Amino acid sequence: MSVVQKIAEIEAEMARTQRNKATMGHLGLLKARLAKLKRELIEPKGGGGGGTGEGFDVAKTGDARVGFVGFPSVGKSTLLSNLAGVYSEVAAYEFTTLTTVPGVIKYKGAKIQLLDLPGIIEGAKDGKGRGKQVIAVARTCSLILIVLDVLKPLQHKRLIEHEVEGFGIRLNKQPPNIGFKRKDKGGINLQCLVPQSELDGDVVKGILNEYKIHNADITLRYDATAEDLIDVIEGNRVYIPAIYVLNKIDQITIEELDVIYKIPHCVPISAHHKWNFDDLLELIWDYLHLVRIYTKPKGQLPDYEAPIVLKTGRQTVEDFCNKLHRSIIREFKYALVWGSSVKHTPQKVGKDHELADEDVVQIIKKV
Repeated sequence: MSVVQKIAEIEAEMARTQRNKATMGHLGLLKARLAKLKRELIEPKGGGGGGTGEGFDVAKTGDARVGFVGFPSVGKSTLLSNLAGVYSEVAAYEFTTLTTVPGVIKYKGAKIQLLDLPGIIEGAKDGKGRGKQVIAVARTCSLILIVLDVLKPLQHKRLIEHEVEGFGIRLNKQPPNIGFKRKDKGGINLQCLVPQSELDGDVVKGILNEYKIHNADITLRYDATAEDLIDVIEGNRVYIPAIYVLNKIDQITIEELDVIYKIPHCVPISAHHKWNFDDLLELIWDYLHLVRIYTKPKGQLPDYEAPIVLKTGRQTVEDFCNKLHRSIIREFKYALVWGSSVKHTPQKVGKDHELADEDVVQIIKKV
């Protein structure tokens, strides 16, 4: 029996199993087996030529990478070409044999790479076509845009999420707040800081046993699910923000449009007419969590045309120096900062100081 057939068999058994307290252990075991089988599809035993190297022949460039996912004929290509045509300095660049279509836009001083990822939802999670290679690109994205036809969004949304989840990508989620530490001995030590509705000692031990883990410390800091624990054990999940782009709004009424605007993580557009691109780009900017830092050479005005773009969480003065050139930090003495991250301007700071968006920085080197 093939891996795909085994997956289908387990999914069918899970669908037949009534969900209650008595079946939680059995369902947890099935979920663990399912996760292991899906991992085999993405990472076949023995490695080899899966072609899953970073980028799949598309060089990673710019300050962030945004992947477009969606069914055929929803307007991904039109959206990409129109965005790149309107906002891009250079609309095309070198790529090789991949059917992924790339483009680059410049927005608020940041260069953002756009990738149309065809085939990601057409049986890709079951190993069909070039699913493994395409997902290697998706897993490197800073943000995923799920492009949906506004006339049938919910059905397509569920199918796409199912495919993407099958590849270990978690959309608009944070990593589970679960402590997990393997040990050489001592058995399973489970600590629940809050009451659990799904995970009790037997369920946890059953899941760990499926992974042949007999000694570990587990700390559940919230009401967790079996899927949460499995994700932590697997350790290969990626947590990526996603925006649902509802295209073809020229085909719906104003009243329907008002409803769409209330859906979380959604933005309505018309790729063909270039409607609402400003809202889409602003939302992309918000979800990317980028920070712009302006350089100020000594005795000169700040350079507001070409900011150094950092990611939130990696925005210290040292990160700024390394983005400029790695040799700078060796000669670093202190920095002068103007902006919202300091109490007065300019303020003298060290390399560990956290910068804020649109700060101005002048680096002072050792004599």
